[in-house]
Amino acid sequence: GMFIHPEQIAAVVARHPEVLRARLVVDQSDAVDVMTLRCEVASPAEGLAAAIARTVNAVCKLKGRVELVTPDSLPHDGKVIDDVRVLV
Repeated sequence: GMFIHPEQIAAVVARHPEVLRARLVVDQSDAVDVMTLRCEVASPAEGLAAAIARTVNAVCKLKGRVELVTPDSLPHDGKVIDDVRVLV
């Protein structure tokens, strides 16, 4: 399992001022946990997603995907981590 804390996501975002807001989504693919950090960015620079992914790995000690999304596309519900795995 993965153990990521909101403070770690805040630390990742703090290193990338281009990121307006972020949400870590934890899901499963073929019975393997997968995490994707969705980052709201106004104008993404080339290589930004890869740079954020390296920071995620450095801060969280886990590899994850990074998805750059447009501003205001993430829900405004206060969640930093959204676990959408379906337990069976």
